[in-house]
Amino acid sequence: MSSPIRVLVWNEGIEEKQKPEVLEHYPNGIHQAIADAIKLVPSIQVRTATMDQPETGLSNAVLSETDVLVWWSHNAYDQVPGEATERVKLRVLDGMGFVGLHSAMLSNVFKELLGRPCTAPWRNVGERELIWTVDPSHPIAQGIEPPIELPCEEMYGEPFDVPPPDELIFLSWFEGGEVFRSGMCYRKEKGRIFYFRPGHETYPTFLHPKVQRVLQNAVLWAAHSPD
Repeated sequence: MSSPIRVLVWNEGIEEKQKPEVLEHYPNGIHQAIADAIKLVPSIQVRTATMDQPETGLSNAVLSETDVLVWWSHNAYDQVPGEATERVKLRVLDGMGFVGLHSAMLSNVFKELLGRPCTAPWRNVGERELIWTVDPSHPIAQGIEPPIELPCEEMYGEPFDVPPPDELIFLSWFEGGEVFRSGMCYRKEKGRIFYFRPGHETYPTFLHPKVQRVLQNAVLWAAHSPD
């Protein structure tokens, strides 16, 4: 019997303390909602961590026991110490999978891994988003009937200042007319990286069954799992 895939879901843990509306959708925190979705896959073992833990929840000991790091963050990027960022980066390059969600694109570790600013225009008015599959053969797209329809989300638009992805899986359309490369894969040395755009903290995006399936598939892909 193969060993379980060890996943760490990391969240700043700040939005839940500052915005009561976040707890309406995620009473146990955004990280726990993500973890609950991922652990529905029997072969996955999930832990969570937040920034208020020792060594920002990202110690060498923790990372050494992590096969895939799932990262949600919003705006406390500079509060993550440089040494923690470097630890994560080195583990990814050595083979740990990395799944960056929503504003994780602006985290220092994501920018370090991709070597670009990773900025994009944005607007938060709670508009409809349709996420279309552009590579239905990719493992991350399996079992997901397009589109993923989100009634309320924050808009990210092009241009998105990232390197061309190795694989583009999903493309978003917003009712304001913008489009965005919302599901992208990269390979950096031994590590696999997947970025998935949706997930603003005041909307119940991570409770959507199709979004949850993307998270599950992404972890399996990032862990190099054949499942």
